[in-house]
Amino acid sequence: MSAGAWLAIAVAFSSAADWPQFRGLGGTGLAVNSPNLPTDVGPEATSLQFKVDLPTGHSSPVLVGNRIYLTGIDEERRLITLCLDRTTGRELWRQSAPYEQLEEIHSSGSHATPTPAADERGVVVFFGSAGLLAYSPQGEALWQRKLGPFKNDFGSGTSPLIVENRVILCQDHDTDSFLVALDRTTGEEVWRVDRSEFPRNYCTPAIWTVAGRKQIVIAATLRIASYDFETGAELWTARGVARIVNMSPVVGEDGYLYVATWSPGAEATDRINTPAFDDALTESDRDGNQQLAKDELPDGPAKQRFTQIDRDKNGLITREEYDSMRRVFQQARNVVLKIRPGGSGDITETHVEWEYNRVIPYCPSPVVYRNQMFLIKNGGILTVLDTRTGKALKEGRIDATGDYYSSPVAGDGKVYLLSQRGQLTVLSAAEGWATLHTADFGENAYATPALVDGQIFVRTAKHLYCFGKPAGE
Repeated sequence: MSAGAWLAIAVAFSSAADWPQFRGLGGTGLAVNSPNLPTDVGPEATSLQFKVDLPTGHSSPVLVGNRIYLTGIDEERRLITLCLDRTTGRELWRQSAPYEQLEEIHSSGSHATPTPAADERGVVVFFGSAGLLAYSPQGEALWQRKLGPFKNDFGSGTSPLIVENRVILCQDHDTDSFLVALDRTTGEEVWRVDRSEFPRNYCTPAIWTVAGRKQIVIAATLRIASYDFETGAELWTARGVARIVNMSPVVGEDGYLYVATWSPGAEATDRINTPAFDDALTESDRDGNQQLAKDELPDGPAKQRFTQIDRDKNGLITREEYDSMRRVFQQARNVVLKIRPGGSGDITETHVEWEYNRVIPYCPSPVVYRNQMFLIKNGGILTVLDTRTGKALKEGRIDATGDYYSSPVAGDGKVYLLSQRGQLTVLSAAEGWATLHTADFGENAYATPALVDGQIFVRTAKHLYCFGKPAGE
């Protein structure tokens, strides 16, 4: 598929002036029909159009029509959905989601991590065990679908999608993982797929249309799976990926699928190794109950990841739980894959065009732009791959050397990178990238910027910024 054909499909999917979900149109991280994105972006930039205060949260801004939607958690511990005017940043409405108890989250996480999904009928937000909630553009509560509670001490991070008249949500937790399609209008379940083989993962699905048929693609523990949009039936799988997947697949401008996966302990020189269960019992089962409690385990990978191995959260690791995670440790591979469309069944050996296996990020999803894949890793290590060959075009460290949770986005010949410390880097997307601009927002940042209609929307820990080229440029 040509880049022009892909852009035509993206525009048909939603207005080119919208950024309706995590990473924008189709989840690609690309600005569509936005030729005048500013380079000078920062707190003191002349391109600054407005700056507004926000409750804390990690969700990324989405935009449909004249509205911006975000989520957050305020000082009273209320789970907030916020709607702002796109031109001025003025607050139009806010709603709070009812909940019984805030769930556990990772130390670097937020109770407002999933990014909303929006369309002309309003917005759908997800707050983990508080569930999915839908609001009209005017803030009227339309429906709520309670989910959970989930067995996962890292919390929920995967974002919902709105596709046609359905809401798509994947939730991979230590037990009871699932993929569900809900009716966009009523919130009623259309179908549900049991994914209980998969423990915790945080991949937001990609929608891949092949030969006119929509697929829902999810990368997760040890394998990628694709599901039929209409029925939820599994269509194909590709095996040999990471232990925990945080990054989302992306459909390239060429119509191919690109998937990056990485988690600790799967590098060739740094692998997690655990003894066989019987050996662990001999060494550590002090009470002789044929199970392992956390205080029985010696310091090491099993004790460090006790809550992940103890999938049912009863405080004891069984043989089945231990052997399942030991197999994951042994088989996990950190890898980037390019997958050719048209496969069915197990396509591991038939449809993988190339793979790349060094200097891969943990959290930020890659952006594929102008035949290049941009990957930003903690420490500010940037790798650019040629998407046609899978070969590295350039690898190096940019000035912003902190951790990265925000995913790269691209448009107008530029790539925008935002570190967890709030340092922004603007790169030229020409082959052999060069730094065009840097800025420091002076506060943490986890959200992915939105690029739409010549504007850039940057969320930091406490603010939302809007930038656009000044009139006359």
